[in-house]
Amino acid sequence: MSDFSTCEWRDLGLDPWRLVADDWMLITAGSLESWNTMTASWGGFGHLWNRDVAFVFVRPTRHTYSFMENSEGFTLSFFAQEQRKILSICGSCSGRDTDKAAAAGIKPRLFAVGEEGAGGEGGPGRVAFEEARLVLSCRKLHAQNLDPAGFLDPSIDANYPAKDWHRFYVGAIEGAWRRDLSSND
Repeated sequence: MSDFSTCEWRDLGLDPWRLVADDWMLITAGSLESWNTMTASWGGFGHLWNRDVAFVFVRPTRHTYSFMENSEGFTLSFFAQEQRKILSICGSCSGRDTDKAAAAGIKPRLFAVGEEGAGGEGGPGRVAFEEARLVLSCRKLHAQNLDPAGFLDPSIDANYPAKDWHRFYVGAIEGAWRRDLSSND
């Protein structure tokens, strides 16, 4: 039995500013056989092109970047405050040389759109984590490199001392799952 149930993400009554900027999230892309995840506190939610969307930013220097480029979509995993260590670990080491799942004590699994709960091994879906409290599955709609020539406030460039400007991704939110907090973990 799954500890997750599908939900309408809009009906959760979440504060999108707090969810991203305060709670943070893991952005994950790839297959169950080969994936990477990274901690992020930049991004947001909105309504664009007649769809509910999430938008995220990934620097080309991050290991997750190639997974984002080569995947049809990505997931956003949100955790409870008492699980903040997971986000700290996944944000402080690289998947190039560290098994982030082992280091953070998290288990990847597939979340399949159209199915209650999560898909099984080898089934359709996108990689997220068993320990998350909320998972959103997104299909990429658009990707574009940030261009510093477009920064209307010159102080923004101070966020990029290495000149590694983010790539901006817009993803249609196609599925949402919340953890059944009444289950025994």
